[in-house]
Amino acid sequence: MARLEDHFSLGEKLGEGQFGTAYLCADKATHKIYACKSIPKRKLHSQEDVEEVRREIQIMHYLSEHPNVVQIKGTYEDSTSVHIVMELCGGGELFDRIIKKGRFSEREAAKHIKMIVRAVEACHSAGVMHRDLKPENFLFVNPDDDAELKVIDFGLSVFFKPGQVFSDVVGSPYYVAPEVLLKHYGPEVDVWSAGVILYILLSGFPPFSAGTESEILREVLQGELDVESDPWTSISDSAKDLVKKMLDRDPRKRFSAKQVLCHPWIVDNGVIPDIPLIPSKSTPIIMGAPLSLSPWSLINVLCGCNSYCW
Repeated sequence: MARLEDHFSLGEKLGEGQFGTAYLCADKATHKIYACKSIPKRKLHSQEDVEEVRREIQIMHYLSEHPNVVQIKGTYEDSTSVHIVMELCGGGELFDRIIKKGRFSEREAAKHIKMIVRAVEACHSAGVMHRDLKPENFLFVNPDDDAELKVIDFGLSVFFKPGQVFSDVVGSPYYVAPEVLLKHYGPEVDVWSAGVILYILLSGFPPFSAGTESEILREVLQGELDVESDPWTSISDSAKDLVKKMLDRDPRKRFSAKQVLCHPWIVDNGVIPDIPLIPSKSTPIIMGAPLSLSPWSLINVLCGCNSYCW
């Protein structure tokens, strides 16, 4: 594998995740600016960890031509790290815009969720399940209001075959699908996560929330989906219908990505209200990054919910 320093110069740090750190980097030949995710080899404790990085790179190459998936430029390795160079999305995270705006008009929300679900549909059509969709993992290509959104971070993504069932618990509590907690799931989990994002775009807060991680997970499993109380009184029935179909706890009844993209609220832009939705002082805007999902927290959650114990 080629060495990063032969082709690129690293710049300032953009951010840091559980396994890697993102930097600005410049192509020495063209001077074009990219983003570089550097993964220290010391964090790859097993052959399984190494395979996960290889799979992430493979999936990014596989999906890289889709307009709503971040494009990979190349992969490099040195004695200490593996480096993934990809296009720079300079518009920041969807999460930051949610924090700044609080809530979006229905037309804005529809525009954003359409790009998000297009990325999900591309993944599923290619036999890829993302498994960690959340606003932090969607970046705008530039700061403009009409900028494209692109999905990033395929570190938890896997290839799947039709009918294949997965049992490993991964994701983030606010966005994780209930069947993930029950350790029996498929690609439908990505639509649930996108549905949570849509709920937040329209209301300013997540559909299932609580004070602790265990309580959040319990709400995901058993909490009632509220699309009737304020601010939902000012949101169209068509938007509510789509939210409910994306957040159906039965994955067999939940909408697929293709069905979401064919829903009237997505397709018929002419009927989507474009009234800015200003959050009231009492609106509990979601603040801060989601918690890291720990499988051990399931012990208290599942054993405390009689209908989900086994």
